Amino acid sequence: MTATQILLLIVGYFLVLLLISYLTGKNDSNVDFFKAGKQSPWYLVAFGMVGASLSGVTFISVPGWVEDSKFAYFQVVLGYLVGYFVVAFVLLPIYYKLNLTSIYEYLRSRFGTVSHKTGAFFFFVSRVLGAAFRLYLVAIVLQQFVFDAFGIPFEITVIISIALIWVYTNRGGIKTIVWTDTLQTAFMIAAVILSIILINQELDWSFSEFLASDALKEYSTVFYTDDFLARNHFIKSFVGGMFVTICMTGLDQDMMQKNLTCKNLRDAQKNMVSFSFVLVVVTLLFMLLGALLFMYAKKNDINIPLMDGQTKTDLLFPEIALNSGLGLGLSVTFMLGLIAAAYSSADSALTSLTTSFCVDFLNLEKREAKAQKRIRKQTHIWMSIALVLVIIAFKYILNSNVIDSLLTVAGYTYGPLLGLFAFGIFTKHQIHDKWVWLVSVLSVITIALIAGVDKAYLGGYVLGYELLPLNGLLTFFGLWLIKRRAPNVETETT
Repeated sequence: MTATQILLLIVGYFLVLLLISYLTGKNDSNVDFFKAGKQSPWYLVAFGMVGASLSGVTFISVPGWVEDSKFAYFQVVLGYLVGYFVVAFVLLPIYYKLNLTSIYEYLRSRFGTVSHKTGAFFFFVSRVLGAAFRLYLVAIVLQQFVFDAFGIPFEITVIISIALIWVYTNRGGIKTIVWTDTLQTAFMIAAVILSIILINQELDWSFSEFLASDALKEYSTVFYTDDFLARNHFIKSFVGGMFVTICMTGLDQDMMQKNLTCKNLRDAQKNMVSFSFVLVVVTLLFMLLGALLFMYAKKNDINIPLMDGQTKTDLLFPEIALNSGLGLGLSVTFMLGLIAAAYSSADSALTSLTTSFCVDFLNLEKREAKAQKRIRKQTHIWMSIALVLVIIAFKYILNSNVIDSLLTVAGYTYGPLLGLFAFGIFTKHQIHDKWVWLVSVLSVITIALIAGVDKAYLGGYVLGYELLPLNGLLTFFGLWLIKRRAPNVETETT
């Protein structure tokens, strides 16, 4: 598939998104931008959230990680499943009871203004980095296979990508995204299924023959229980995955904003539960695709692509789909899936960042009514610029597999949110609100120091995703130290 063909495909895809944006954004109100009028069908939200949760990271990085990690990532995914039930039956009832626009408003009602701002700040950092990770992936693919051919630098590729997202989310916000996510998820799932079918045909296998093959057995080890000291031990991966979901979904404005557009709590819970099972199945398909890609590459002597002189397994899927002669069908399928996967998470991230900044930092509801829309639109532009700058920076500092980097960063940035919400929900204590920011910062610094300890000093124990719950526990303990008893004060958790 030529660079020109890919570019035309991207243009056509975005014309469809702009049509959806036009139809859903006619009202152009803050109510629709932030909450979609609380009229979203739960099944539509559930299906769309699959694409938003997986994103371009899963679409490219999970298959590219299979050779190094085998199917160990599935241990984390099983932890995700348990985490989604915690979100559905512990966190969602609180959010719906308080009728929140930003979920961090809970921290203000529970503890005070500093807690509210601290929680919103850590979300802001988490989501900027998370969205940048995801968009960085699609940007390097577009750069390698499209824009390099036209002599366009990486920085311009990033600006174009963000500008396109800004255009179709500027008016409708979350109302538009609920519908575009549905379309994007459909493209992404179709892409992975068709890719598996087409590559199996090239290898002269049926799907059942592929599952029974000895070649798959080389990659398909799922459970690692022999060495507890290793980073990929089942318990560490499972527990880490559970807390990653609780934090990156349940304590994340991006993911919860979609759930809060459902008509009521019951619909939101049905959305969360059904979505969680679909997500597990789809992620397994991506790992199977990863194994197929490496089998096909070995059989046909296809080398891992290079970027800036370094091998980049994240680029293996696009290399095979676009340059290995498997036909235009696979190339088109891959590009539609990639674009859909990347932008289904990036567009909602941009909207949620705008929402959180307007509500949590600018106190939009207290501004004059005639100024609120203008402030929201200006904030939307500034959030776009922030994403552009961070993505460009990643090109020069990121050298590991993107999904591994994403989950590692989550251990630092979501830990304080986990501790704050856990303390609010599971205790009745009030705290000295003015010290919350210090407790959160010290917790992150402590985790960073722990993560930097050589495994030789830990008896060979390798730290992994359990840093996230440990970070939350440290924050919880710090809040306990600054608590003040208020037995006669009724809170939302009593």
